[in-house]
Amino acid sequence: MTFDVVISGGRVLDGTGAPAFRADIGITGERITAVGRLEGADAAQVIDASGRFVAPGFIDCHAHGDALVFDPEVQLAALRQGVTTFVLGQDGLSYAPGSAATVNYATRYFAAVNGVHPLLDGAASVADLLAGYDRATALNTAYLLPHGTIRYDVMGASPDAASASELTQMLAHVEKGLADGAVGLSSGLEYLPGRNASSAELAALCRPLGALPYVTHMRAYGTGAGVGMAEVVEIARSSGAAMHVSHLHGPADVLLPLVESALAHGVDLSFDTYPYLRGSTILAMIVLPPQVPAAEVDRALDVLESSSLADWWPTLDGLWPRLTVSHAPGEEWAEGLTIVEAAGRKGVSPSEFCRRLLVDTRLEAGCVVGRPDEGPEGEESVRRVLRHPAHTGGSDGIYVGGHPHPRGWGAFARFLGTHVRELGDWTWEEAVVHLASHPARRFGLGDRGLLRQGLAADVVVIDPVKVADLATYAAPRTPATGISEVLVSGVRVLSDGALTGRTPGRALRPTS
Repeated sequence: MTFDVVISGGRVLDGTGAPAFRADIGITGERITAVGRLEGADAAQVIDASGRFVAPGFIDCHAHGDALVFDPEVQLAALRQGVTTFVLGQDGLSYAPGSAATVNYATRYFAAVNGVHPLLDGAASVADLLAGYDRATALNTAYLLPHGTIRYDVMGASPDAASASELTQMLAHVEKGLADGAVGLSSGLEYLPGRNASSAELAALCRPLGALPYVTHMRAYGTGAGVGMAEVVEIARSSGAAMHVSHLHGPADVLLPLVESALAHGVDLSFDTYPYLRGSTILAMIVLPPQVPAAEVDRALDVLESSSLADWWPTLDGLWPRLTVSHAPGEEWAEGLTIVEAAGRKGVSPSEFCRRLLVDTRLEAGCVVGRPDEGPEGEESVRRVLRHPAHTGGSDGIYVGGHPHPRGWGAFARFLGTHVRELGDWTWEEAVVHLASHPARRFGLGDRGLLRQGLAADVVVIDPVKVADLATYAAPRTPATGISEVLVSGVRVLSDGALTGRTPGRALRPTS
C-alpha cells in the first residue's frame, strides 16, 4: 500500500460518536483512502500521532472571516484550534449577491465585523465570491446567502414591507445564490436592513432552501429569547425549512425549554454557541435607538450631531461599564478600554465619548459587550446549553480591530480544554460530533465531518493533555495550544504548530 500521507499511532475519533479506537489514517490526494492498521505502508509523509487523538477537521458554524480568511494570522488562529472550515455570510450581511452599491453598503455597515474584502471591486455574485476563496487560503469556506444584503440590493435602506415585485426579485437572488453553491440563508434581525423584514418575507425566502438551513441572528436573546424563538417556529411552520439559531445565549432555564418546545412541534432545529459570556458587535447596534437611520451613514451622523437624542443617552448609563472598544479607526488609543475608561481619559462623559466615537469613525466602531448574566449563573447556563444534542460549535469570531473578542482565537480550544478535559461537559467522542459531524450534516457538507474512507481528508491531531485556549480579554490575539498538525484536503497546512504556507482550502458547496 502506498499513500501520500499516513497519520500513524493515534486514537481515532471518527465523528460518529463511537469510542476512540487505535488506527492509522492513509491519505491519497485529497481523500482518505484507508482507516486501519497500516504498518509497512509506504508514504511520502508520515505524521506520528502517538498519544494523541486524530479527528475530522472542525467546522466553525458562525465565523466572520468573510474578508480576513485570507490573513495568515486568522488562518493560524483557526487551525491551532482544529478548525478547517469557516461558515461565512452570517447575520444577514456580507458581500454577495449584489450591485457595487450593495457591496459598498455591506462593507461599510459591517466594517467592524467583516472588514474590507481584499479582492472585490464592484458588483459580486455568490459564484464570484466562492471563486475568490477557492484554493486561496489554508481553510475551507462555505457561504450563507445574507438576507440583509439581498434586501438592500432590491429595496435599499427602505423600512417598508416588501412588495410582491420586490419579494419576487429577492427570491430570484436566493435561487441563483443556491445554484451558485450557497449552503443556506442567514438573517440578522437586530441589524439593518434585516430588522425591517417580516416573518412572512423571511418564510417566503426560505422555501427554496430544501434541506439547507435558515440561519438566524434572532430579534431577541437572553431573557427575551422567547420572542426570537417564536418567530423561528413560525418561519419553520410556514416554509418547512430547517432552522439554525446563531450564538444562542442567555439563561438556560429560558433557552432550553424554548428549544425543546420547538423540537416537540416538529421544527428541524439546531443552534450554535460560543463558550464565553461577553459578546461583540458594532457599537451602533448596541447604543443607537431604532429611529436613528443607521443604514444611511450621513443621515445618522446628522442625528448624532443634533440634540434630538438628548433624552436617550441617560438611559444607557448602566451600559457603559459593560462596553469595551474593540475597533476604533483613527482612535486606536481607545481600543481595549471600556467606554468609561476612555471617556475619563478624554475628560468627557461616557455618553459624549460614545457619541463622538460614532461620529468620528462614521459608525465603524466595534465593541466587546459584557452581558447582564455574566457570572457563575451565566457560566452554568453556557455549560447546560452546549450539552444539548442540537448544539454545534461556532466562535462568532471577529478578527477586525486592535482589541477583538478572544473567541476567534480560543472558542474551539476552550470547548476541548475546558469543557471536555476539565469539566466533562462532553466526552471527546461527543465533542467531535458537536464540532465536526453535526455541523457537516447541517450545512450539507456530506464529504466532511467524519474520518471515513472516500471522504475529504480534513484531519486534525489533538493532544488531549495540552489543548487549551490562551487568548484572553486582555490579550485576545493569542493562538491556542495543543493542536500542531492539521491537514486540509490532504495537504499539511499546520506543521509543528506553524503555517506551512499551503493554501488547499476549498470553497465548499452542498454535497448532500
